[in-house]
Amino acid sequence: MPPTTEPFWTALVDDAAIFPPGDADLVEAAHAYAVRDEPLVGSFVLRDTDLPVVAAAIGTDLPVSVVLTGGAGQVAGPAALCTRNGIRLAGLEVALRDPDDLPGNARRVVAAVDAARAEGALAEDAPVYVELPPTAPSYGWLAAADEVAGAELRLKYRTNEAPARDLAAWIDAALDRETPFKCTAGLHRALRHDPGRHDAGHGFLNVLLATVRAFDGASADEVVATLEDRAPDLDADELARGRRWFTSFGSCSVDEPLADLRVLGLA
Repeated sequence: MPPTTEPFWTALVDDAAIFPPGDADLVEAAHAYAVRDEPLVGSFVLRDTDLPVVAAAIGTDLPVSVVLTGGAGQVAGPAALCTRNGIRLAGLEVALRDPDDLPGNARRVVAAVDAARAEGALAEDAPVYVELPPTAPSYGWLAAADEVAGAELRLKYRTNEAPARDLAAWIDAALDRETPFKCTAGLHRALRHDPGRHDAGHGFLNVLLATVRAFDGASADEVVATLEDRAPDLDADELARGRRWFTSFGSCSVDEPLADLRVLGLA
């Protein structure tokens, strides 16, 4: 990772206040994001169907991560809408929806992304995150990850119900393919904690540490132990190295992650 003077947590959290369990009003949440001056926060996460509302209410000076409500067939439309309206597209996020043929589903997404780029609807450097099912990696799951990595797209993991061993395997899959990833759902707290209704107890700093330690050659059991450690040693330089791969996570609350970092003396 290139040397940087930025804190390791810069733009680590994408504001997903309108998604459960936050369920904030779209326009109010977008306005709150637009006036927030906090380096921790990256893009504003919204559905593709929300784009016209946000563009009309907030304007275009708002970096957005767009979650596609459909499959591969919906890649070009929202991307083109952002381009036409000058909306700053921070990334597209699309979930694979065909559990019986995950590799084929991934190939269809790749083809749609390639077509959108060729048409000029989607910028060449716009990140595209492909969400794999939140299950233990199977042959088809790993083959789909191969398709994503081969097209130089990125991976997305849903962590709210994931056992630590599955999350460790997902991190390993991304690193094996030298593919950056983001997470969503359930990462509100910095460190491992008791599971709640909407999360599995994972800490986002644990995920960063697990990522960099897996990259450095830790065993699967060691990575799981890192994910489950409630009081890990926290070294800012080590955490910063994890950002090369673990790029960000979406959270319905940006205040909770910031509060935890401050309690730990990291922000």
